Amino acid sequence: MTHWYMLTLVGEDRAGIVARVTQALYEGGCNLGEASMMRLGGNFTVMMMVSAAGTEDEVRDMLDGVVAELGLRLHIDGIEGRLHQHVMPDVRVTVAGADRAGIVAQVTGALAGAGFNILELESDVAGSERAPLYIMHIEGVAAAGVEAVRAAVEPLAGAGIDVRVSAVETLIG
Repeated sequence: MTHWYMLTLVGEDRAGIVARVTQALYEGGCNLGEASMMRLGGNFTVMMMVSAAGTEDEVRDMLDGVVAELGLRLHIDGIEGRLHQHVMPDVRVTVAGADRAGIVAQVTGALAGAGFNILELESDVAGSERAPLYIMHIEGVAAAGVEAVRAAVEPLAGAGIDVRVSAVETLIG
């Protein structure tokens, strides 16, 4: 019987993290499902679904050497696999504004108020230390349609936040 786990690893960004972690899992007989891996600041974070015949402790044991050697922190949760059950985004929201406390909460609160389900959110800090700019790219599903999302974020312009909303064109076949 196989079990699904969500692995989260965080550590200082360096070459070879993905190769070392995935090799250890492969050698331990694991299969990978979906994964998200990225640099955030000077750190690297990995979230991946892993299918394994063993227990959570056995998966942790597979990674102990790599985690210790690379100075990573590891967290494991048992999950349901649910592969191939993707919801496709129908709206893309792009945000830019002066970096300040609360900008993410303001934007995501307005989106939630419009019934917008966030599927992916990526953010970055650009500009300079004196004039930092916060940028977000958000994709999701707008239950009430793209115009409802536009109306919900329109008041943010008064708070100095530039929000652009567009439909995602999905071509299938």
